[in-house]
Amino acid sequence: MLSKRIIPCLDVRNGLLTKGIKFQGNVDIGDPVEAARAYYEQGADEIVFYDITASSDGRDIMIDVVRRVAETIFIPFSVGGGIRTVEDMRRVILAGAEKVSVNSEAVQNPLIITEGARAFGSQCIVLGMDVKKVEQSTKVPCGYEIVIQGGRKYTGIDALWWAKEAERLGAGEICLNSIDADGTQSGYETNLTAMISTNVRIPVIASGGAGQPEHLLEVLTRGRADAALIASMVHYKTHTISDIKAYLDRQGVKMRMQW
Repeated sequence: MLSKRIIPCLDVRNGLLTKGIKFQGNVDIGDPVEAARAYYEQGADEIVFYDITASSDGRDIMIDVVRRVAETIFIPFSVGGGIRTVEDMRRVILAGAEKVSVNSEAVQNPLIITEGARAFGSQCIVLGMDVKKVEQSTKVPCGYEIVIQGGRKYTGIDALWWAKEAERLGAGEICLNSIDADGTQSGYETNLTAMISTNVRIPVIASGGAGQPEHLLEVLTRGRADAALIASMVHYKTHTISDIKAYLDRQGVKMRMQW
């Protein structure tokens, strides 16, 4: 059995670490490079960075932040936001990232998944999915719709169909974020996570809603997630990664531990 991963998520806006609730009301809370180092020292398995306004603002990717992080931590990290071409992916990887995450651009140009996988390998390509619960319909039969541009644009795309399609196109991993749960600290959208996890063969990272270690236990077991993204619970120092891992280990979840 593979170890489950704990992955801090650092949303970056204008070079600063920021946090909102349901993609709104963001407040800047610090330096993302300093936060990345702290989480690395606490035992994070990986780290994810998202430039949350790069796509909606039409801006370039945050290469300077990527380089600074690569000099500071020694675990895998992925970068998303503003990646529109294979050349953008190449710049991020050459700056030190192990993975790139495509979200809005993948919806608008699905072949970027295939092109990226051919250039760098599927293991480097993460599909970011921002998902909103909606009424089930012929167009969205699973009841979850893909939303892009930082939660600003509904696409009419069924989340389950898109997960399967992205796997077919060559994505090596899915980061599945519930907009409804994002920043609430009230628990992951476990039903959504389980639905996607049991219908694709690639790893699924659960995102959105972590507030207590029990939430991670639920999504990593009942939700069948391969990894759990966390943000508020470590950004605001209510928990540490080492404490979360120790709890999960006691509950029988296989973790990479630092002793």
